[in-house]
Amino acid sequence: MSLVYQGADQPVTALQDINLTIERGAFVSFIGPSGCGKTTLMRAVADLEHPTSGSLLVNGVTPEAARLDRAYGYVFQAPALYPWRRIEANVRLPLEVMGFDKAEHAERAKRYLKLVGLEGFERKFPWQLSGGMQQRASIARALCFEPELLLMDEPFGALDEITRDRLNEELLRLWRTTRKTVIFVTHSIAEAAFLSSKIVVMSARPGRIVKIIDNDAPPERTLDWRESPQFLDVAHQLREALNEGHAHDI
Repeated sequence: MSLVYQGADQPVTALQDINLTIERGAFVSFIGPSGCGKTTLMRAVADLEHPTSGSLLVNGVTPEAARLDRAYGYVFQAPALYPWRRIEANVRLPLEVMGFDKAEHAERAKRYLKLVGLEGFERKFPWQLSGGMQQRASIARALCFEPELLLMDEPFGALDEITRDRLNEELLRLWRTTRKTVIFVTHSIAEAAFLSSKIVVMSARPGRIVKIIDNDAPPERTLDWRESPQFLDVAHQLREALNEGHAHDI
């Protein structure tokens, strides 16, 4: 699959010859330099961008069909919560838009807020929560209609390191609990190596896949695992692949 934008003066190739299979239930991270097409590739999966050549299937159907079938939830870099709606009302917003039975709204919102550790904060407004808690609410909102696929575009990039570490552990727990397929965009080598079952390393524009690293990490890992030889080996492979991606453009 390739994707070319029509620029002001000439075409711009955002993605070139992407060939990738993501298994159901996998946690796959995309990592690469800024502008390499990580988010563009995720947006193509979400039917927000459209390939100019090749093909793309999501759960065996076109991205448009997957979108209409509510196959994915999307977590953005910023929480994107409505400040005038309480947390519970923000979480149930997709259920309202999609026409779910009203009897389900409160039950699902409560269930997924509890899943992300926000039980007791249902009546708070977004401005009353920390940035990390707001992003947890955003994740609960993406999960509440129970999609098969979770798309996450650098959801923790703006958070401090301590909060980011805590949410990395929370996300890993959520993934083990829900067994969703997760596509995760990050600039962090440590985050990719810690979270992922597969890591896709991309080159600078035009975005190409430099290397795909299978990460056989223990399922019950904690942050302490980042000091293990296995983690350090994966991180080393990532650095080498990222350097290789840059070398192609010199």
